[in-house]
Amino acid sequence: MHTYPTQAVILAGGQGSRLRPYTDDRPKPMVEIPGTGTPIIGHQLSWLAAEGVTDAVVSCGHLADVLQEWLASADLPLRVTTVVETEPLGRGGGLKYAATRLPDPSEPWYATNGDIWTRFSLREMAAFHAERDATATLALARPRIPWGAVETDAFGHITDFIESPPSPYLINAGVYVFAPAFTSLLPDRGDHERTTFPGLARERRLAGYPLPHGAYWRAIDTAKDLTEAAKELGARPSGM
Repeated sequence: MHTYPTQAVILAGGQGSRLRPYTDDRPKPMVEIPGTGTPIIGHQLSWLAAEGVTDAVVSCGHLADVLQEWLASADLPLRVTTVVETEPLGRGGGLKYAATRLPDPSEPWYATNGDIWTRFSLREMAAFHAERDATATLALARPRIPWGAVETDAFGHITDFIESPPSPYLINAGVYVFAPAFTSLLPDRGDHERTTFPGLARERRLAGYPLPHGAYWRAIDTAKDLTEAAKELGARPSGM
């Protein structure tokens, strides 16, 4: 019988320079998905709540007051605490700083980047994490390549054109499950992907959870991503 995490950290401090002008007056997670009237972080909080999360810590940075004002006025489906870095701590340091505000440091926790637009079962990912007795588990996505691919035969004849094929490589999807012990392994400053993760990988304590077939995932980095997300949203069943 698995007990699933009920607490999460959202890293929402990025400047989102590639999303300008949308991010001129708001942080990246406050950018609205066209046609929904809700910012990215609003969708994330709804997803976390639906997956059993009762408490979330939002790590703010760039234009933190805009995000805090929205959180204070919105009808949220879970309890939210915000933290603001007074000086840049790096991704690992920021994650550690936010984790200190989680309600129960002796329990596992989820984390997600604040610019991820996704839907899949976090409970299934947490079960995968527990079965492998991992200290940290990363969700892995296979994004579509933005260019068309060309297939050829052994002689060099073109046999097919494939529009936006899936990447042959899995990438870090920016969603995580962490054991309680993970927090103490994070650097006070710096990037955990250069320090903590490689160390855990060498010890076989880092697991990778491939997103299930058909799971929706998109990183919102550019204006085109916003447009594509709105288009994909319109083509999916309600509830996304």
